[in-house]
Amino acid sequence: MKLATLKTDRGLRACALHQRKYIDVNASDSSLPASLRELIAQGPDVYKKIARAIETAKLSIDENAAKLAPVIPDPAKIVCLGLNYRDHALESNAQIPEEPILFSKYATALIGLDDAIELPSVSQEVDYEAELVVAIGRGGRNIARERAMDHVAGYMIGHDVSARDWQLRKPGKQWMAGKTFDTFAPIGPWLVTLDEIPNPHSLGIRLRLNGAIAQDSNTSQLIFPIDYVVSYLSQIFTLQPGDLIFTGTPPGVGMARTPPVWLKDGDVVEVEIDGLGLLRNPVVRRT
Repeated sequence: MKLATLKTDRGLRACALHQRKYIDVNASDSSLPASLRELIAQGPDVYKKIARAIETAKLSIDENAAKLAPVIPDPAKIVCLGLNYRDHALESNAQIPEEPILFSKYATALIGLDDAIELPSVSQEVDYEAELVVAIGRGGRNIARERAMDHVAGYMIGHDVSARDWQLRKPGKQWMAGKTFDTFAPIGPWLVTLDEIPNPHSLGIRLRLNGAIAQDSNTSQLIFPIDYVVSYLSQIFTLQPGDLIFTGTPPGVGMARTPPVWLKDGDVVEVEIDGLGLLRNPVVRRT
């Protein structure tokens, strides 16, 4: 099942994609929440109700006419991993980490498909990073690794936009600041549920900059797999439904190139992951 949040004249609405149409599930079944975060919090049984809502669809929007918001626009947490691809760690001349390297983004950084990435006036070195994003469906604390996947609702494409001059050259380095400028966390186009992706650790992941391949790898390169990451994070804080986990980026980032390649006004970035669709965003310079 593919779930999304649409921008409508009724506000943001949780919808299911079915036969190239987005079905407003709350319009068909008022017991289903309009919030996708609240929808997935109901657990796996909710998908049967969504399937029935699709069958009795009362409000649908053609796929080409739909305007997508960030898949989950209101997560309690956005947790990100750094250097979680072996090939990217080697590219960065960094040691393979022994434990996850963590930082955060905020919900104000989230944008959806076709929304513009805004280059801030205070940064001249903005980079791209294709990422697989995990959405938590069932919350918990101190989750055992063998049960971790029971807490995952599904996957989506993410783009960890990064201001490298803030991240790496500010005093003491400022990972959080460099990673969470407004618009620096595109996600989309959908949440693809767990059953559609039997092995999330064997997915091709690519990023195209103005149509040219810049990143091309596979999630098999992940150092810390998803079940480990979910269990690890739950030792630190309570995971909640709708929390988003950016799992790291493969090699080919702009700062590793000679000369470096930074995003500029007029660029178009496309991130594609097998089975998860394509996330496209234009780039504009903020004035």
